[in-house]
Amino acid sequence: MKLANPLHYPLAVLVGGLTLFVGVRLVRLPSAVMLPAAAAIATLGAAALKSRQPNSPPALENPRLEQELQKTRQQALNLTQQATALQAEAQRLLTEAHQIELLGVVQYACDRSRELPAKIDQLAQRLQGQDSLLSIADLEKQLVEAERQRRSSSGVARQQWDTLIASLRRNLQLAKQGEDAREAQVLSLSTLILDAAGVLQQLQNKLRTADLSSSLAADEVRSLSTEFNGMQENMEVLIAEG
Repeated sequence: MKLANPLHYPLAVLVGGLTLFVGVRLVRLPSAVMLPAAAAIATLGAAALKSRQPNSPPALENPRLEQELQKTRQQALNLTQQATALQAEAQRLLTEAHQIELLGVVQYACDRSRELPAKIDQLAQRLQGQDSLLSIADLEKQLVEAERQRRSSSGVARQQWDTLIASLRRNLQLAKQGEDAREAQVLSLSTLILDAAGVLQQLQNKLRTADLSSSLAADEVRSLSTEFNGMQENMEVLIAEG
């Protein structure tokens, strides 16, 4: 069991205070004995409470990077909630037999977004430490993967890969100059998540307002789902370990 700061756990502080009060006022034990005993009880209580909490990524020594990661993780959680709501709405609207394939396309796109918060936690763990600058080798591998994906893409998907490649090249240049490219990497990820949320909103609007029995409307829903999937592939390249 790892120790924890009791000041972060009010319940542990309360138990320690009550122990001190009972020992000194009611049992009449010396305060010199009860003070360390109460402190020990509060510390052990805090450790027990901490052990019951879900594991979270360790805090970074770079406050600005930590702040950006926390903001990006919250954006990812919001995107997941948005996708879950959209999935439920799609199940309610796409009920005809000829719409089953279209429902599957939307559900697949929404399901993938659920993995994003956990992947950002993994990214935070890799970026831990003030001196853990992004590896040039890792960035080069990400760039190679993005360029490979671009070659097999077209239309909107190719434009998305072009944007990602430009971001990776900027980050790589920062790393080669000896600068910390981690903030730029996280900012690129944050921008992608916000763009994906916009596409998801368009998809929701289309499901709500379009004549879903129309083949044209169905094609537009497929196109938006594909665009959302493409953005998630971009995110996976940014998050991927080299």
